[in-house]
Amino acid sequence: MSAEIFLTLAVFAFATSITPGPNNLMLLASGVNFGFRRTLPHMIGIGVGFFVLLIGIGLGLGALLEMVPVLYLALKFTGGAYMLYLAWKIATSTSVGESKKADSKPMSFLQAAAFQWVNPKAWVMGVTGIATYVSHDNYWLSLFLVSGVFALVNFPSVSVWAGFGTLMRNWLSDPAKLKLFNIVMALLLVASLWPMLK
Repeated sequence: MSAEIFLTLAVFAFATSITPGPNNLMLLASGVNFGFRRTLPHMIGIGVGFFVLLIGIGLGLGALLEMVPVLYLALKFTGGAYMLYLAWKIATSTSVGESKKADSKPMSFLQAAAFQWVNPKAWVMGVTGIATYVSHDNYWLSLFLVSGVFALVNFPSVSVWAGFGTLMRNWLSDPAKLKLFNIVMALLLVASLWPMLK
C-alpha cells in the first residue's frame, strides 16, 4: 500500500469514526451518565467489535448478505429493534448522581462489540472500507492492514465523544437538564435509523 493510499485510508477511517452515528451518540450519553472511566469498556468494545466485523466482511460476510437478502433483512430488523431498545434505555436514564447504582450501568465491552454487528453505520463503513482499500494483489495482508488502521483511528475518535459527555456532567447535574439531554440523545439515535429505511 502506497503512502498516499495509506493516508487516504487514515483520513477515511477518521472521518467515518468521528462523525455522529449510533456508537458516538451512545458514548456521548454514557460519558454524561457514567463518566469517562466507566465508559472505557464500551469504547474498547466498539474498536474490537468493529475490527472483527471488518475481518468478517473481508472473509465474505458482506457478499453472503448480498447473495441471501433474507439474512440482510433479518440483520436490518434486529439492528433496528436493538437500537430502539437502546434509545429507550437512554431516554429513561436516571440522574448523574443515581447512575452509580448497581442496576444502572454503561454498556459492557461484549455488548459494545456485539452491537457492531447490528449497527448500520458500522456495516456501511466496513463494506466501503474493505471494497475501496483492500488490495487483491496481497489480500490478507491488505485486509489486516485496513482493519488495523480503522482500529487505531477508531479509539481516539470515539474517545472524543465520551470525553465531551464527561465534560458536560456538571452542567447536566440538574435532573431536568439531564432528562432533556437523554431524550434528545435517544431521539437522535432513533433518527440515525433513517438510512436503514431507504
